[in-house]
Amino acid sequence: MALITETTLRAMLRSGIPNPYLVRAEDKFTPAAMDFLKGRGIKVEAFQSSETFSQNSEHKSALRIPVGVSNRHVHLSPEDVEKLFGAGYQLTPLRPLSQPGQFAAKETVTLLGPKGSITGVRILGPARGASQIEISKTDGFVLGIHPPIRVSGSLEDTPGITLIGPKGFVSLLAGVIVAKCHVHMSDTEARASGVQEGDSVMLQMSGERALIFPDVTVRVSNRYALDFHIDLDEANAANLSTGDHVHLIGKNGKLFSTAGRW
Repeated sequence: MALITETTLRAMLRSGIPNPYLVRAEDKFTPAAMDFLKGRGIKVEAFQSSETFSQNSEHKSALRIPVGVSNRHVHLSPEDVEKLFGAGYQLTPLRPLSQPGQFAAKETVTLLGPKGSITGVRILGPARGASQIEISKTDGFVLGIHPPIRVSGSLEDTPGITLIGPKGFVSLLAGVIVAKCHVHMSDTEARASGVQEGDSVMLQMSGERALIFPDVTVRVSNRYALDFHIDLDEANAANLSTGDHVHLIGKNGKLFSTAGRW
């Protein structure tokens, strides 16, 4: 059982409170929390707990998904790598990431927006076709920009920013997003879970807050390792850390049945 307070709900405002707000039947609300939800027109719906569900589910082995919390970071095109670090420069791997072939580079840059700057922002490699900057909503307030929530690579009508490196700077006209939360799956994992590329899945976490992520985009490729990616704002609201786990409880707006079938 979880006790849901007004403080818990207010911490979710930056990433958005789902409507309806799904909780387990045994969860309790403080009076202030109920007034908070009613005042915003948010309905509360109860569903079967993940513990009971996982015992009955035919997909039990596919339900548990590891969490990867992403701090602000930068993806650079080869051209922008050279503008920032010098002609012919290659990014230097620092540590591998959860997705095969991806790495955090030793190199960092400064983000300069119309209101402020953020230093020491990590570059992720390898270089890709177009530069993309992924920040949180909170970072946007610091920088003075308001990027939309987008899936990676969807950069149309996004704000730009200036990147400052040791050898120069790059002023991007577009490319800053707040990354939409998403799950990476291999083809085998997607088939076993009954989902496919582009589906929206519902994920539930256990613990003191017992939150639901109701609209998580599925990304499928044999190059992917199973991972649920969220940013720092979402992780703080849900009290999640890298290495925690969430459970798959539904897709495309519908919960699993009690028998564990779609």
